[in-house]
Amino acid sequence: MTDESMAVRPARSPRGRARGGWRVPAGLIALSLIPLVAGALRMTELAGGPVIMPETRALAPLPLALHILGVSAYAILGAFQFVPRLRRRRNGWHRRAGRLLVGCGLLAALTGMWMSLFHGRPEDGGLLLGFRLVFGAAMAVSIVLGFAAIRRRDVSRHRAWMIRGYAIGLGAGTQAFTQLPWDLFFGAPGELPRALLMAAAWVINLMVAEWVIRRWPVQAVPAR
Repeated sequence: MTDESMAVRPARSPRGRARGGWRVPAGLIALSLIPLVAGALRMTELAGGPVIMPETRALAPLPLALHILGVSAYAILGAFQFVPRLRRRRNGWHRRAGRLLVGCGLLAALTGMWMSLFHGRPEDGGLLLGFRLVFGAAMAVSIVLGFAAIRRRDVSRHRAWMIRGYAIGLGAGTQAFTQLPWDLFFGAPGELPRALLMAAAWVINLMVAEWVIRRWPVQAVPAR
């Protein structure tokens, strides 16, 4: 390795690298807190607890429970895939966690689409149903393409597709922020604004994902 390549980036202490490596997963988990709490409340209702979210009664219990479990595991475990120290470990943690994430992500996407088709609320309208199906399918396809890429040892495409799938999966967290200003200033959104606000959250997440993919591409290991 040349002196010039070593001077590209200032050296950081191990403690500083450790702190920086955990900021991204901490932020992702924080973004997931609202849908995770909502999912926990729904699971409590399904288990016979007090009814806090009345619309839970209209949803099929098994697909709803599978969706909540899939989304929760996908959001939390997926956040830790962004920790460089965990990815570099030689014990295979990244690979084993990734296989579990593929199953959880597909479960979340497919059950979400199923519930949208067969248990969607009439007041949501056809536009929101279409958005849910499009982004749910995009999430599932992204995960499958990411898995297929790593089977071919194409790390760059694997990383890009997995980041896109994860970004779509976190859409519910961003939707809380896209809808909050409307709720504060205009009250509960109608059919069209609700659909557009929810779609905006998915689009925002995908834009951030594309920025991350291009800003931090996979780096080749330098020759020694």
